[in-house]
Amino acid sequence: MTDSLRLSKRLIALKGCSRREAEQLIEGGFVRVDGAVVDRPQAQVSAHHEITVDAHAEAKPSAPSTFLLHKPAGLDVAQAAALLSSATRSPADDSGVRLLSRHFERLQPLMPLEDDSSGLQAFTQDGRLSWHLREYGHRIEQELVVEVVGRLDESALARLGHGLRFNGGLLAPVKVSWQSETRLRFAIKNPGLGQIHWMCTQVGLEVKAIRRIRIGRIPLKQMVLGQWRYLPEGEAF
Repeated sequence: MTDSLRLSKRLIALKGCSRREAEQLIEGGFVRVDGAVVDRPQAQVSAHHEITVDAHAEAKPSAPSTFLLHKPAGLDVAQAAALLSSATRSPADDSGVRLLSRHFERLQPLMPLEDDSSGLQAFTQDGRLSWHLREYGHRIEQELVVEVVGRLDESALARLGHGLRFNGGLLAPVKVSWQSETRLRFAIKNPGLGQIHWMCTQVGLEVKAIRRIRIGRIPLKQMVLGQWRYLPEGEAF
């Protein structure tokens, strides 16, 4: 015989709360077993374990997580997702979100970058957000910095912004400007696979690197390559 029980059952007995309240407290990261946070209601504990609840704990539904990663170039989506861990959280993350192990489960990529591009890549557990960006992501402006070799006169720069055709169709106008002598800044909606590379070659430029620095209203911010931060509640793409 074993004296182990689900953590949620132990908490119900300890606090006199309902099953749902117990699960919400645990899933919210407010319950500790021998001093360590355990965020799984089904975790097995015994009578010998010390169960404590944070003083300011609040039983409420736990929000799904959304991560904003500074993706390195050369990684596909799966390899980029593998970078998400407690060890790679950015010190610049000021979201106030409590880090929980379950946040790293069942993540879906949002508006994936091409493998050879770096910059802002989002992953989420939020099914509603995934659906929204699948349906309406084509309306959201992305900002990318493109490192190039070559120069443009004013007419070629204007042509880069409007007048090119891609995959048989006329491209929508794009805001393009020089950020420096070797970097162009693109503000573009719904770029197709390989589109920016192709656009640049059409005006005699060679692309060396592409970095996405903004999706809609969400900027990359000052994150080290390979680090991530949470998308805080109240911010939206």
